[in-house]
Amino acid sequence: MQEMAKGSNVTLSALSDNVGSVVVSLGWVSPSGEGDADVSVLLVGSNGKVRGDSDFYFYNNPVASDGSVQLLGKTPTETGDEDRIGFDLTAVPQDVDRMVVAASRYQEARFGELENLTVTLADAVGDPLLRFTVEDADAVSAVIFGELYRRAGEWKFRAVGQGYAAGLAGLATDFGVDVDDDAEPQDAPAGPADDERDDPAPAVEQAAPSLDGVPAPRPPADDAAARKPAARPRTAKKKVILPKAARRSLAENESWREARLFPVSALKSDRDRETRATSVLLSVMAQVPEFGRRLTAGFGAPAGRMETYTEVSLPHGDTPRRPDGVVRVERAGKLWTALVETKTNGNALRSDQVQAYMDIAARRGYEAVITLSNDVALEGSPLVDVRIDGRRKHKVALRHLAWAEVAHQAQMLIRHEGVGNKAHAWLLQELLRYLQHENSGCHGFQNMGPAWVPVRNGIEDETLCQGDPRALDVVESWERLIRQVCLGLGGELGQKVLPVRGSRGGRDPRERRGLLAEQLCCHGRLQAELRIEGAAGVLAVTADLRTGRLRTSLEVPAPEQGYPLSWAKRLVRSLAEAPADLHVETLVEGDAAGPRGTLERLRPEPADLLPKGDGARITGFRLSLLKGMGSGRGNAETGFIRSVDDAVQRFYGTVAVHLDRATPRRTPERQAAPAG
Repeated sequence: MQEMAKGSNVTLSALSDNVGSVVVSLGWVSPSGEGDADVSVLLVGSNGKVRGDSDFYFYNNPVASDGSVQLLGKTPTETGDEDRIGFDLTAVPQDVDRMVVAASRYQEARFGELENLTVTLADAVGDPLLRFTVEDADAVSAVIFGELYRRAGEWKFRAVGQGYAAGLAGLATDFGVDVDDDAEPQDAPAGPADDERDDPAPAVEQAAPSLDGVPAPRPPADDAAARKPAARPRTAKKKVILPKAARRSLAENESWREARLFPVSALKSDRDRETRATSVLLSVMAQVPEFGRRLTAGFGAPAGRMETYTEVSLPHGDTPRRPDGVVRVERAGKLWTALVETKTNGNALRSDQVQAYMDIAARRGYEAVITLSNDVALEGSPLVDVRIDGRRKHKVALRHLAWAEVAHQAQMLIRHEGVGNKAHAWLLQELLRYLQHENSGCHGFQNMGPAWVPVRNGIEDETLCQGDPRALDVVESWERLIRQVCLGLGGELGQKVLPVRGSRGGRDPRERRGLLAEQLCCHGRLQAELRIEGAAGVLAVTADLRTGRLRTSLEVPAPEQGYPLSWAKRLVRSLAEAPADLHVETLVEGDAAGPRGTLERLRPEPADLLPKGDGARITGFRLSLLKGMGSGRGNAETGFIRSVDDAVQRFYGTVAVHLDRATPRRTPERQAAPAG
């Protein structure tokens, strides 16, 4: 991978033969675990300005209608968070001279609070080609990381590293975007009447990309005068209000079951489940362009006409192979092809099967092999080991999708972002119901593995020794579980939910997991932190295997102004609907422990949260819920996986949702300032 210096440039075709589509990733590390940033892209003409407001892609306008740009969202990595952008370079309009890749921080946050600001670029098969580290971003709230630009018919990348003190709005304005920087969030309609709220039709109208603040497509020149001007892009983030009541059923009693497009009652074997799940998913991908594109853009697929197939027979030695599915995308007469291998019901992927499909794809010139299973892939810990023949010029990408990721993307589209029409929304709703049905076999990660019971028993009777490899297996399963919890909660909320990578995030993945396994052996605890967009703080989850209890907690910083008694009263008042057994602890400077008590006891006497005596400065409050954790390794009612998911959902829904976000500080003046 080529390391780039500020101001340098490189021709992409000199680094790889597979640069028809590329993925640009922006990454950073937040030492506190609470820092975040948002990516944006501007398509700029030869005059240095956007052709129109619709050339500005950011969190309120994430996808280009021609597929040339798609914000793919955030994903946790071993070094922090990574926000990815897919570019289909073959679809970029000819009058676009360059594409500016930037990131911004919301409200008063500055990039100096983040570490390891990097941009990487990978080709269509996922091979990283270049990396650039921004060294000098301090008191700026927006940074141009780099830009893709044309020269003599070739695409090149330039490392920029320029900062803006005025944030996203100031950056966009400099490139000619007419920004409506109203800081007030725009609420979507609260929803239709109670008896219609489960109808997909109104949901499409509420969440469609024509909401205020999202630039409408640029109208044709001869028709522009007859239409209303497009709404200016709104850089203030939106709040989406979801319907909370289900549609009134017309069934006579609970024994009546609504007819479904994808029934599951006839599924009797794992083979039946794999065949049905593959066909259901691939057919919806082909019929709902927004959904199909979202699942394949990160795999290097172009934006084009998609067709999907199942049970295709392909020659392979003496015995033909039958992959579970095939995805083909056509654009400008060129084909992109991926073979699909599916597993359901917790069955593991087989290395020999995947290896055979990789060999077939390489010989036939296909671009990718996609594996689908309930397991969640972790960086540095592949689900299957395959051998790559370095003598072959044609490269094949091996990609993995967890069923939880598929359900997450369906939830985000139909509940929060919107799709093209009512029929598409209905298809996605039926897919989601199928995936979530107990008989589909697509429930996601659902087994902590064979090491779970012996490790737990070893911790309880204090016989687990440091260095036991089974502890490492449990740590990997815990990390997969937390990733899945983030996907589920994020899909429900329509917000980014990511596991936090703290100061140890820069370690090698195996070294970091080895350290966590040692801590598990010594202290008997599994720990994780979740950053939820818009929450008052980081949600911490601790599973204490010695006591068999789960703790979910969140620390709320003390306000910068006011009196401690007012803080305590305001906190208790905001938690009026929280559970009575919520533990509240006052955090004070130094090593001293502050007052603590249950919410039930503190409601009549908030002053009990104040430290006794003088001189103890309150720094914040810690809110915690405790519950017993499941003992089983699986996802049954008494299983550990179910108990962790329930604990996180309960804490967010009954505690975190009632807390105010951190109060923003004074808005800075809008002015551009170079980062260096």
